[in-house]
Parts: sequence; C-alpha cells; structure tokens
Amino acid sequence: MVALGCFLFFLVSFCSFSPSYFALSDIEAASIARRQLLGNNGELPNTYESEMTINMKFENARLKKAYVALQAWKKAIYSDPTNFTANWEGNNVCAYNGVFCDNALDDPNISVVAGIDLNHADIAGHLPVELGLLADVSLIHLNSNRFCGIIPKSIKNLTLLDEIDFSNNRFVGPFPDVVLELPKLNYLDLRFNNFEGQVPSALFEKNLDAILINNNRFHSTIPESLGNSNASVVVLANNKFYGCIPSSIGKMGNSLDELVFTNNELSGCLPEEITKLTSLTLFDISGNKFVGSLPQDLKSMQKVEIFDIASNKFMGNVPKNLCTLPSLTNFTFSKNYFESMDETCTPSQSKQVKIDGNENCLGGRSEQRTEKECFPVVSKPVDCSKGHCGVSREGQSPKDPPKTLTPSKPATPTTPKPKPSPPPPVASPPPPPPVASPPPPIHSPPPPVHSPPPPVASPPPPVHAPPPPVQSPPPPVHSPPLPVASPPPPPVASPPPPVHSPPPPVASPPPPVHSPPPPVASPPPPVHSPPPPVASPPPPVASPPPAPVFSPPPPVHSPPPPPAPVMSPPPPTFEDVALPPTLGSLYASPPPPIFQGY
Repeated sequence: MVALGCFLFFLVSFCSFSPSYFALSDIEAASIARRQLLGNNGELPNTYESEMTINMKFENARLKKAYVALQAWKKAIYSDPTNFTANWEGNNVCAYNGVFCDNALDDPNISVVAGIDLNHADIAGHLPVELGLLADVSLIHLNSNRFCGIIPKSIKNLTLLDEIDFSNNRFVGPFPDVVLELPKLNYLDLRFNNFEGQVPSALFEKNLDAILINNNRFHSTIPESLGNSNASVVVLANNKFYGCIPSSIGKMGNSLDELVFTNNELSGCLPEEITKLTSLTLFDISGNKFVGSLPQDLKSMQKVEIFDIASNKFMGNVPKNLCTLPSLTNFTFSKNYFESMDETCTPSQSKQVKIDGNENCLGGRSEQRTEKECFPVVSKPVDCSKGHCGVSREGQSPKDPPKTLTPSKPATPTTPKPKPSPPPPVASPPPPPPVASPPPPIHSPPPPVHSPPPPVASPPPPVHAPPPPVQSPPPPVHSPPLPVASPPPPPVASPPPPVHSPPPPVASPPPPVHSPPPPVASPPPPVHSPPPPVASPPPPVASPPPAPVFSPPPPVHSPPPPPAPVMSPPPPTFEDVALPPTLGSLYASPPPPIFQGY
C-alpha cells in the first residue's frame, strides 16, 4: 500500500505540475507510459479479447468491449470533483455520463458507443491503452480537463474517429504522430497542452479541415508541406516556431479561411504568395520578427476582415490597396517601423474599419516612435525582392529544422513519413504582439466557418486577432445547423455537455459514429482563449549546505573533503495532495455534426 501510495503521489504530481524548460526524450516518454500503466508500449495486446472475462450480459460484443474500455478509463482517473463518472457502473454503458450510443453503420440492428464527450468535467487522470477498444467511436471531446501523460498508440484502432478535441489539458511529449494514422480524422484540436519539439510535415499532408495546435511548446520551422494542406483553419499561435512562412502557402488560396501565427519567433519577409489567399478572412501574424515591406498585390485578398501585423519590424509604406479592401473591419499595424501610409489608411468615421497604426515612424502623426527608435531600423532597409529570409535562432537556415536528439538509431527520422515539400519559403516571421488592439466588435465572417463575434461577457482574447467565436460555433455547413440562440436540450440519459458546447439533440445522441468526415468548412474553435494556468508550486528552495562537522582526528564520521557537500533541493512536499482546479478559459469544441443515421 505504501508503494502504491507513493506511485499515485508521483503520478498526480507529474500531472499537476508541468515544468516549462525540459523536453522529453523517447526514453522519458516510455517511462511516462509505464507510469500510466500503458503496457505493450501503449498498444493493445493481440490476446486482449481472449483475456476478457466479465460475468455480465451485454446486448452485443461491441458494447462489452466498450464496457472494458470505460472501466479501465475510470480506474485511470485520479480526481473527479464533480462525480461526472459516478454512474459509470453496470452493463448499460449507453447510460454513462458523457457516453453516447447509436446504431452501427455496418449493422443498424445493433447499438454501439458512438462518441465520448467529457468537456469541462475537470477530471484528472490519463488515457489508458484500453481506449483502443472503442472502435465505433467517431468523436472524443476532452476539452478543459486535467488529463496528463502521453496519447496511447492504441487509439489508431479508432478508424472511424472524425474529431479529436484534447485541448486545455496537460498532455506532454512530442507531437502525437498516432493521430495521423487515423484514416477519417478531419478535426484536430491539441490546443493548450504541453506538446513539444517538431511538428511533422505529414500533419499538413493529412486531409484535415481544422489544425489547432496553438499554446503548446512546439519549436521548429513551419514545414514546407504547409501548402499541401486543404485546411480551412490553421492556428499555430503561442509556440516557438521560427524561420520563414513557406512560399507554398499560396497553394491554400481556395481553402484557407483563417491563419493565425501570432506570438512565435517567425522572421524574414512575407512571401508574395500570401496574396493568393483569396478566401482568407482572418490573417494574424502579430508578435513575430517579420521585416521588410508588405507585398504589393494585397488587393486580391478581397475577403479579409481582420489583418493584424502588429509588433513586427515591417517598414516602408502602408499600401492603399490594403486599407481599401472591401471586407476589412480591423487593420492593426501598430508597433512596426512604417514610414508612410496612404491617406485612406487614416481612421475615418464614415467607414466602420478599426485602424491602429500607433508606434510606427509616421512623421507628423501622434503616438509614434521617437527618431532615436526609428533610425537604427529604417536606416537599414531590407530588400525582400532578394528572397530575404531570417536566420533561425540556432543560426541555421529555416529550411533545416533542428534535429531531435536521438543518440541511437541516427538513421530513423523523428518526423513521420515526410513527403516531398513544396518550394522553399520566401518569407519569414516577427516579435511579440501587444495586447493593445482588441478584436473589432463586428466579427461575423462568411457563412462557411465563422460565427458571430464573441459576447461581451466572454474573456477577451489574449492577442489582438479576434478569435473565432467562443460561444457555440455552428455545426458544419452541410449538416443541419443547430440554433445558436437556444441549443437543444441534452439527452435524457446523461447531463448536458459543458455550457459552451451545445448538447446533442434529444432525438439522437450528438456524436456521429461512422459518419463521413464533416464538410471542409467545419467550425473553427476559438483561437486565442487564454491558456490554462499551470498550477505548479514554486520550485523548492534549496536548503543551504550543512556546515562541515569538525571533530578531533581521527574523525569517525567526518564529512568528505573540505568543501561541504551541496545538497540538491529536496522534492517538494505537499501537506495534502489536492489537484488544482483548471482555471483556464472555458472554450468548447464544436458540436458534433449531425448526419442522417448518426
């Protein structure tokens, strides 16, 4: 019992406190897997089914497997303050809170577990390997909990999985490549976790509609395969991406609606190819290290509503064709080094466009930088026509992503199946953005993805770019939309899902099971919700080294040689191991799309 108590104490401590300065090696990740009790390297053993002995009757074998998976998951929960899983008992798994069943697509005569929605349940625990038994699940929503550790490889068995929302938890380790093995995955939300290292180029080769990996610890260049993605929403904000924006981005012109790269370490000039993003409505690259002048042919970006380039090192002229874009509602270029701008870029009462150009080098205008601040930058103009691309922090070209430290097996690449990448990047990225420019009150992007602006009551986004609405985003365009004003009541069997995510209709549980992936224009979840605070206690203060004990020679228990040994800081002590609450911003994953038969 003492050993078990120590193990649980260590595991709870690991989940609750996440240091910000170390990277996980493969050995450490394997160690975490062992602490999560993930046998067989996170895979389901081949003999698993033959080992199942349950003295209960189930409607069918699939519900029996679901029972095994959910009972294993319940055992992997260390804290459930709201007793969300209290009714996870017995053979009626379809009545469990957060579990939704429907008829199987391949056999409409049997019922299967079609989806799991534990959003905002404040549960602490890890994901057991048995999750791989939920083969009929089409969505898993774990938004705003305290799940920690790594993602088990066994989830690759969920071949019908269409949506993954693991956002606002405490998952760690490198990018979970196993999600790229899911053949029907369409929506990937890994925001507000502690994933780190490189982002695999295969991520942008995958047929995903939403790629949301902001507020993690990824540290690499943006793969040149970016342009191969057909995603409508790509959010890489608040990481440590560096180097240029790949010029291949121009190939996303007809699909990309929202691009948010704010608060990274991107540098260099913007590639001219961004002018090909004709369907773009939100463009936010604030808070990076971009330099040079803006591309000249911005008039082709007719659908842009929000254009935020604040807190970079742009210079030159603010072009007229940008300020007069027909759909523009918010143009923020503050904290740069622009020296001139067209008169049409001056805020006007007659046009409902919010323009913020403070802290530039615009002579004769108020709230600008001093000459002393401007001269060192504007006196050294950058010629973007020469393909200038900033050098990464490590002094390498952005084309050469940092190699993951893997002493053994040097020949095995760490990124999964990289594919031929498009032409090298032409542009690069910029410095941290100010929190000065709030999103415009009117942010109702085009019908495909966007929904009304966030309500006044919701917390303002941490960065300037107005995120997609935080409330209940509408379901995909091609599925019957759920009313925003009054979401339908939750199913009688289980309590309603979290406040911000409209519950499924009464007639049929929300999650589609074997449904085809939602249409291309699936709703993007909020982009800039504040990251969940890491409730880790301050590091223990190292106790001063004990003074050497001087005893008459010959000493019997004398300390080692002259310098007294410096004691390493003791492990933190906790009077009562209570898991801290998740204080992060509450935002919700999109409601499951509703398809006929699911």
